Amino acid sequence: MNIVVIGTGLIGGSMALSARGFETKIIGVDASEENLKKAMELGIIDMAMPLEQAVQIADLIIISIPVDAAREMLPSILDNIRDDAVVIDTGSTKAGICGKVRNHPRRGNFVASHPMAGTEFSGPTAALVGLFKDKKAIICEKELSSDFALKRALMLYKLLGMSVLYMSAEDHDKHIAYVSHLTHVIAYALSLTVQEIEKNEEKKIFEMAGSGFASTVRIAKSSSAMWTPIFRQNARFLTDSIDKYIDVLNHFKQLIAEDKTKELYDEIKEANRIKDVLKG
Repeated sequence: MNIVVIGTGLIGGSMALSARGFETKIIGVDASEENLKKAMELGIIDMAMPLEQAVQIADLIIISIPVDAAREMLPSILDNIRDDAVVIDTGSTKAGICGKVRNHPRRGNFVASHPMAGTEFSGPTAALVGLFKDKKAIICEKELSSDFALKRALMLYKLLGMSVLYMSAEDHDKHIAYVSHLTHVIAYALSLTVQEIEKNEEKKIFEMAGSGFASTVRIAKSSSAMWTPIFRQNARFLTDSIDKYIDVLNHFKQLIAEDKTKELYDEIKEANRIKDVLKG
């Protein structure tokens, strides 16, 4: 089997490393020649190839590039694949890309998916074996993918050690706005806030920063090239989640300003329940 990975960074590279169980040839496609060279050096891919050539010999294509580029590229890829080839995307917004190919003659060859894993790092050097183990993969619009395409996608995610959830593209984007996209907005905003307040005393403030601050802003290191398009494509649900978050922040601000100790204590205790929610 020929697996073509379009985008050899963190997600695409990690999938390529873990897909070796297919006993296949991994072909890399990337706009960056430097990334392709590094992916070859690290053993992430077996060879590099231009996109037009790669899609014609692919059995499985994994699109792992920024969501705006993926959305524009997908129709052309479906135009040029073999009839038995399967295309999977890994983007964290789904409504836009699903809408782009809803009426495409080869829509059945496409599996709209989102493997929910990652780190704050990017590029081929960030790729990790086992990145996806015990994580969730979401497949959207299952009913529009063919049986053979779904089977191949599920085979891949099983190999990666992931469990699969199914939902509509709209539900995906709505829920991900809260549990992923808002988290990144908060991290970026906190980073900017602290840097602005302490811009003349950066060394002092960051010498004082504890593990709580570090873990909260860790994802503020995440690539702007990847996250700007995500925020744009999920603007409707993301802005709604930001509004709700601002309401909660203002509520906390009021409780603190008015010295409402019991109410503040109760809100923190309620927030503590997240540990039980996350345990399922």
